[in-house]
Amino acid sequence: MSDLCLDAAGLNCPLPILKTKKILNTMSAGQSLEVIATDPNSLDDFKAFCKASGHTLSSTNQDGEIYRFLIICK
Repeated sequence: MSDLCLDAAGLNCPLPILKTKKILNTMSAGQSLEVIATDPNSLDDFKAFCKASGHTLSSTNQDGEIYRFLIICK
């Protein structure tokens, strides 16, 4: 279970990343954010974002065209 959830379904790059960054900037270290996305490039985008920003991409899940990411705030 995540602390917050962002539904970015239907948004294309870079909007899911930008919205995620904005929310993570308001969160405390250790809190988790679930992101729901449909952009086919989102898996690579979120891996790169977390690596560059220092947040932890704890899990990824794909169900058809829907991607779910669990990010732990640094």
